[in-house]
Amino acid sequence: MLTRRTLLAAGAATLAVPALAKPPGWFANALVIDGLSGLSDPYGPEDQTRLSDRAIAELRKTGLSTMRTTLVPVGNQPDIWEKVNGFMDDHDSVFAANPDVLVKIKTAADIEAAKKAGKLGILYGTQDTAMIGSDLDRVGKLKERGVRCVQLTYNLRNLSGDGSLEPANASLSRLAKATIERIEAEKMLFDLSHGGANTIREGLAQAKRPPSISHTGCRDLHDHPRNAFDADMKTVADKGGVVGIYFMPFLVPNGKATAADVITHIEHAWKVCGEDHVAIGTDNGPIPTPITDDTWKRAREEYEYRSKMGFAAPGEGPDVLPLVLELNRLDRFPYLASLLAARGHGQAKLEKLFGTNWLRLYRDVWGG
Repeated sequence: MLTRRTLLAAGAATLAVPALAKPPGWFANALVIDGLSGLSDPYGPEDQTRLSDRAIAELRKTGLSTMRTTLVPVGNQPDIWEKVNGFMDDHDSVFAANPDVLVKIKTAADIEAAKKAGKLGILYGTQDTAMIGSDLDRVGKLKERGVRCVQLTYNLRNLSGDGSLEPANASLSRLAKATIERIEAEKMLFDLSHGGANTIREGLAQAKRPPSISHTGCRDLHDHPRNAFDADMKTVADKGGVVGIYFMPFLVPNGKATAADVITHIEHAWKVCGEDHVAIGTDNGPIPTPITDDTWKRAREEYEYRSKMGFAAPGEGPDVLPLVLELNRLDRFPYLASLLAARGHGQAKLEKLFGTNWLRLYRDVWGG
């Protein structure tokens, strides 16, 4: 079935969509990669495998070329290896039902081919290593199933290290170092999003190949545990990696982030990392969230679940949606490109931000 990513597909209501932005002329042919997203269809039944006609049409209007989706669940849960494999089974059935729309990405060349064919590339990644635990052969098994990005921790502690919400902020375990070595030996992208401060710093020190922090904000602008410090972002860049800026409430203290706040974090990251090492990792689904009563009901349920599990971050709440409302639009990428272009940022720089930096990193890490 088509598994949905939390509430971001909630509510099959008509959304009042703002007038489409007029992006720079070059954007129509740009490669657009979202370093952290999730496939959803707000308009069809939950147990479907074939995407609805409306979802297909809207996905094509987004301008998105490839996105990374997260294998769920995350965290220290019983039978999590089996659950994650079940999630991949469900998603594989969606690929099989939508060969004219979707492509499973395994190589950088697949991304370029999907763009040329007018299809949406989906890249499998984890946001935890809890499903791996101490059985490092599972890293290779994930790769066999198409996983190409592995994140070390989610918000809480696992056997490798502390997530961003763990108060102890402990050092990496010996298992973590072996896990990182195995991820890199398999030529998979090593990701440190959601890590505790020491997890990120020590994980970057351990990394021998280009790493990523795929979806984050700048902690020197807003001191939130889900954001990354300048020093760590600079290390990612120095090692040839990429930092992805997200469209999340955690960019500002009041949780009401705007497009201007996203731009502020992008421009700050450019100053710290350079234009070759900053990209987009929205942490949102590609189709806008319909803002309905059902959406808010699911938001409250999701917050209650995350609070119960212990991984609700500061700033989350029953009345907070995990998105930037101003960018909750079908043309969020061309709209953001138009705003950045109006601030004097040129085509070459923006093409890197919206896609080619991720493409370069994937090619460097995966080979080919």
